[in-house]
Amino acid sequence: MSRTFDAIELEVLWGSLVATVNEQAKALQRSAFSPIVREAGDLANALFDRRGRMVAQAVTGTPGHINSLAIACRNILDRHPVDSLTPGDVLITNDPYQTAGQLLDVTVLVPVWRGGRVIGFFGSTIHHTDVGGYGIGAGARDVFEEGLWIPISKLMTAGVRNEPVWDFILANVRQPQHMAGDLHAQMASGEVGAVRLQALLDSYDLPDVEELADEVIRRSEDATRRAIRELPGGVYRASSVLDLADGSEITIEVAVTVDADKGEILVDYAGSSGASPFGINVVKNYTHAYTTFTLRSLLNPEIPNNAGSLAPISVEAPEGSIVNARPPSPCTARHVVGMFLPMPLLQAMSQALPDAVMAEGSAAVWTMQVSGHDAEGKPFITAMFTYAGGVGARATKPGLSTTSYPTGVSAVPLEVVEASAPIRFLRKELRRGSGGKGAQVGGMGQTIEFTVDSPSPWVLNAVTSRLARGPLGVFGGGAGATGRFLVNGEPVRTQARITLQPGDVVRLELPGGGGYGPVPATAAV
Repeated sequence: MSRTFDAIELEVLWGSLVATVNEQAKALQRSAFSPIVREAGDLANALFDRRGRMVAQAVTGTPGHINSLAIACRNILDRHPVDSLTPGDVLITNDPYQTAGQLLDVTVLVPVWRGGRVIGFFGSTIHHTDVGGYGIGAGARDVFEEGLWIPISKLMTAGVRNEPVWDFILANVRQPQHMAGDLHAQMASGEVGAVRLQALLDSYDLPDVEELADEVIRRSEDATRRAIRELPGGVYRASSVLDLADGSEITIEVAVTVDADKGEILVDYAGSSGASPFGINVVKNYTHAYTTFTLRSLLNPEIPNNAGSLAPISVEAPEGSIVNARPPSPCTARHVVGMFLPMPLLQAMSQALPDAVMAEGSAAVWTMQVSGHDAEGKPFITAMFTYAGGVGARATKPGLSTTSYPTGVSAVPLEVVEASAPIRFLRKELRRGSGGKGAQVGGMGQTIEFTVDSPSPWVLNAVTSRLARGPLGVFGGGAGATGRFLVNGEPVRTQARITLQPGDVVRLELPGGGGYGPVPATAAV
């Protein structure tokens, strides 16, 4: 006989599940080697039931990781079905087309055993410092140049290291100790989650999470469908152009079909640009992740993000296009396009929810990675460090300045970056006046300058965008300022890594957000 949960009991259990995955995430952040995980929160953690459905996610992390992880778990279990596993098994992959869209993002799945059977999984996806290959950047010609591809494999077998898998991973990365440390952190965080889940189930005399998962997922889906039914039905279209560092442009076309009767939304990217020769191609998982994140934020952000709340939203994208990359398309810098997708989506939804949307923002964070040799001749390579521009203005509030929307990652503190390599920062300040004008002003970008104290040439992998077209305003608001990427005062326009000389100074001027509504007449005078 199935168990029923009253409202109070369900709320207590749900709060306990969220606390469990939050503790999993905190354990991972505290033990991770990579600064982008430890300091910036570039990760995802979630609990899945034995059917591979995401039940609960941690409150920290990025939409691109968490909603991709929701799909990745099912893909991993297709390769290793739940009943084929043995106690102590741990699964791993960084297959970009099955998980989060780039080789640097490694997914680890830790099964939870109870009563002699798997009752669920704690999954994590984090950005590793290095997986060999090209490193951070968009200059590789295909995915094989971008680094080590780890097929869906067992990292641990019956509690024992699967040595051939460990050997081929650690032999193909520049910093094997960091890689091993982060993999152990992922496994340990899954074990923390498993211990806490067992204690929760013991407290409420539950054999597993299946009935609780069914209830949470059913209620989440019902609430999402109700929110969609409140929208005016129809098809809402938009088109946005994104300029890239080398001067080229891509177009994103989107059609959002709202079926208010069924409580469903279909997002179709037909007409978008084809695949790029650079590593900015987006796999469908990542496209789905930022699409569902944007719509869920507009509908009812208080609804838990799980398999139920994601179910009413479908995504279609032409195979082989910039938003549905196929092997061997390079994709390390897929965030440039993936984080831009909310911009046309918000444009389209402004026709249905004008007060809920905001103007365009800078979108993708700018990512940097530096490598070279220090004063003692020792090689170094930094983990990725990121910077954000301005967010678009809202109906009743100005845009946020230097905020990582839509990704949500924090900036790695300058002191941490400087401690990891001979990088010296010269400037970090707001770009005054970079936000678009309007009834509500767009958020400001920022200016950063740095150099590298190295006696020899050093290499910079920089991924920038919006150097020619500023983020658009909405409902008469002005555009935000464009970005600028300079070395020694000269503009740089390339997607590839560049070699710089001792004393060279890099200057980053990040875009501002667009404005919302026309400038009031009194302000314009």
